[in-house]
Amino acid sequence: MNYLALFWLPALVVSVGGYLLGSISFSILFSKAFGKGDIRTMGSGNAGTTNVLRSVGKKAAALTFLFDALKCVAAVIPARIWFAAVCQANGIPDITAQYGAYLAGFFCMIGHIYPLYFKFKGGKGVVTLAATAAVVDWRVFLICLGVFLVVFAASRMVSLCSIVGSIAYPIATFCMTFFADYQMGLRETGIGISYVIAATAMTAICSAVIIAKHRANIQRILSGTEKKISFRKKPDSQT
Repeated sequence: MNYLALFWLPALVVSVGGYLLGSISFSILFSKAFGKGDIRTMGSGNAGTTNVLRSVGKKAAALTFLFDALKCVAAVIPARIWFAAVCQANGIPDITAQYGAYLAGFFCMIGHIYPLYFKFKGGKGVVTLAATAAVVDWRVFLICLGVFLVVFAASRMVSLCSIVGSIAYPIATFCMTFFADYQMGLRETGIGISYVIAATAMTAICSAVIIAKHRANIQRILSGTEKKISFRKKPDSQT
């Protein structure tokens, strides 16, 4: 069967669509909507939720997080549906539809990092990658979320949580797809070793992108100068 002939158009469309959706930088839009200007000129200069939280406020940060996640969901779910329709029409295992989801999620993340509409200067892609993980395989997402929360409880550094959670992503994907799905057959649809390898490779590439975007954070973590999130209220100033 000629898979290239069947999937080249869906792959192209979901890749371009994912990138265009990812390029909608809600951190920039909400920071301006809240009257604070371009988030890239404030704080760390990163167009992401954490910088919005520090520089604009909790409400803007919550909206940024929500809409950054939703834009990825809006890219990934239709991609998987389209790939699934092609699979069903041609007698291809349904698990192949996951490739469409991974593809859309990856390009949504790239769009978030290098947004077309904002001079290719965006965020670091953590929320979009998390949303992709949640839609593609909720089990993997929960493992990575658990890792994120444990590291956050110990360090209060979002950057460190993001890095370690990203490292956990391909590891958790391999463990779930190989041990749970391939060897134990927990999924109804049979999964071959080729899917295990492809899924692990795709998540490893996504993880590598996230880690590369955190190079400066890694240097600050090692030097002990990385900022931490504090939930304590600032003391009232004395008059």
